[in-house]
Amino acid sequence: MDQIRLDLAGCTEARLGAAGVSPADLGSSRDAVAETIERVNAAAGQGMAAWRSLPLDPMRSAHLEAISNLVHKHKDVKTIVVLGIGGSALGTIALHAALQPLTWNLLPDEERGGPRLFVLDNIDPDFVGPVLQEVRRIDPGLEHTLFNVISKSGETAETAAQLMIVHSMLKSAGNETGGRIVATTDARRGTLRTLCNERAWDTLPIPDGVGGRFSVLSPVGLFPAALSGIDIGGLLDGAAAMDSASRATDEAANPAARLAWMLLEQTRRGRHNHVLMPYSNRLAMLADWYRQLWAESLGKLRQGKGKPEHTGPTPIRALGATDQHSQIQLYRDGPDDKVVGFVTLDEHENTVKIPPRFGVESLKYLERSDLGQLLRAEQRATEYALATSQRPHYTIGLPKLDAHSIGQFIWLWQVATAMAGDMLGIDPYDQPAVDTGKQATFGLMGRQGFDQWVSRVDELLG
Repeated sequence: MDQIRLDLAGCTEARLGAAGVSPADLGSSRDAVAETIERVNAAAGQGMAAWRSLPLDPMRSAHLEAISNLVHKHKDVKTIVVLGIGGSALGTIALHAALQPLTWNLLPDEERGGPRLFVLDNIDPDFVGPVLQEVRRIDPGLEHTLFNVISKSGETAETAAQLMIVHSMLKSAGNETGGRIVATTDARRGTLRTLCNERAWDTLPIPDGVGGRFSVLSPVGLFPAALSGIDIGGLLDGAAAMDSASRATDEAANPAARLAWMLLEQTRRGRHNHVLMPYSNRLAMLADWYRQLWAESLGKLRQGKGKPEHTGPTPIRALGATDQHSQIQLYRDGPDDKVVGFVTLDEHENTVKIPPRFGVESLKYLERSDLGQLLRAEQRATEYALATSQRPHYTIGLPKLDAHSIGQFIWLWQVATAMAGDMLGIDPYDQPAVDTGKQATFGLMGRQGFDQWVSRVDELLG
């Protein structure tokens, strides 16, 4: 199978002159990078790094079998609604956008070859309400609709509220037995696990040591993908291939180590904003997925030399060629505080020709070309423009939009995140800064035992 390509030349002295990274910079860091590779690989499959086992047996086979059984059981499903937020939803959205047509939900049943997919990744009533109304309109009795609720504990407020609403919908439709719910949750404990045991809901496991933002290639993302006809075995094959490459002890042969080191070196030079800019609408949602992974994993408060230190670059999502007209002016002439990552496709699934004989002389250069050629030229030109401004950039090249390439892409970023965490001396798996907001939410919503948070919020915010 074709491998994705990582090209970091746009960050080096050879292209950027004094603004770029020199061979001496790389050489002086070689031993430290080698130590990171050794530590991260030694921890693989253990503790919160258990996600490294997802594409490998026995975990791979166990998950594929459980998912296959449930997909077969629910082969009558024409609509799937995913209830989840953050890592429980972003991966599913990204996989579906990358590997199915963007018009998927608009296609007739016989053309889709799989159920419509709705992902309720927020609790905005102007989003959730209309989506659920549309689901009920399509399937009044909810007999061909499946709700996949995803939560490790079942106590995430947003997902719990969605589940309560959906359960009421099923009850009012006379379909409350639980046969329309699949829960992806902890295998042994938690509020959602208790509900599943009491109500005999179908379940899939979120394995120990697989945090939400590292869960897309677990049953969290694989089950809705498989229901939609995505090749989940191909996703895991791609991840396994990248995992093997990312175990190389020579940093020059290790793409994850090279990517992590180069981006942190740019951060050290003051380039704290990390832009990921796919030149493909179908890859745009993977940039959203990357934002959570990079931000939540690396944005930490650590105890430095006698005083607290804040770590973490800011990930930014852009889309080529759209954002050439909205962001590149800033990236070239604004502060030199960014590094831009392009994601390119060698082969688009569709060819859209630009016809000849339009009759305008100044547009004649476009005739007999196609949109794919134009898009590639736009990316190349933007890369050149950044280079002339001595602004660092890199490219991740995908051969085509297939499961193997997407699996590699996901795994490259997950391993690079683990390595970046080690290089920064922080834990990439926790998220302590998120807990305050969760607890304050519980208090504001009247949860017993959290009432002290109401006075704290009122005192500070007024």
